[in-house]
Amino acid sequence: MDKKPNVIYHGSSKKIIGETINPSQGDDSDERPDNKLFGVYAADRKDFAIVMGIFSCKDVIGGSIDGFTKNNIDAKIYGKLPKQKYIYLYTLPSKTFNPSKIIKHQFVSKVPVKPVKTERILISDYLHLLKRATKEETKAWVKKYIK
Repeated sequence: MDKKPNVIYHGSSKKIIGETINPSQGDDSDERPDNKLFGVYAADRKDFAIVMGIFSCKDVIGGSIDGFTKNNIDAKIYGKLPKQKYIYLYTLPSKTFNPSKIIKHQFVSKVPVKPVKTERILISDYLHLLKRATKEETKAWVKKYIK
């Protein structure tokens, strides 16, 4: 990416309490140290943020993003689809965010960020962004990543 956008997006299964999204400890695998930082994670793509919001739902075992094209995201969800009906998409000013060193389209802010816009997103409208993992793929993923 040549230039940081003016706004970026954060997807979450929860509505924020208060005015800001606060940094938290990333908890991804050791394979992706960029996802283990303490910060607010966001993306310059709405589809990426929406998928991450869906992945953060309580009853989702996990998910992976294997790449992007101009108009698509290659995302896979492990286990069942979320039971909850909505997630939240926050539009954030990009001022305090820095690009991820490894993960394309991802940004991290080490300080709280106040959204400029909040949208309640119906999950069923965005299930086309996800591929469902097979039972075998889910078993292998759980064995590798869930301790």
